[in-house]
Amino acid sequence: MKERQNRKVSRGFRHARVRRKVTGTPDRPRMALTASNRHLYVQFVDDTNGVTLASASSEKIEGAKKNIATANTVGQMAATAAKEQGITRVVIDRGGFKFHGRIKAIVDAAIAQGLKIRSEEAS
Repeated sequence: MKERQNRKVSRGFRHARVRRKVTGTPDRPRMALTASNRHLYVQFVDDTNGVTLASASSEKIEGAKKNIATANTVGQMAATAAKEQGITRVVIDRGGFKFHGRIKAIVDAAIAQGLKIRSEEAS
């Protein structure tokens, strides 16, 4: 029988499962999403060179709460930062978090600002 694990350990297993399949390249970097207890973070990472190309976080927003409205703002900020670096296509790394709520709101806001996440959209 599987021993019950805490949320942090379970998220680690989910994150490892996602990272086995998701890798960032210079032309299609990995959009890494993180939600801490206080803030939301987004980084665009080129795994082949091991560098962060652009980033955005809710730390830069005055009086930000960790809610959907803030997630939308962080998604817009992330898309703007990515466009400044010439990034148009990304692959999503949800960091082991379930894809709903704030995490989904960040991605949806970035897509609304023009980032593409699927190869069909690139055509």
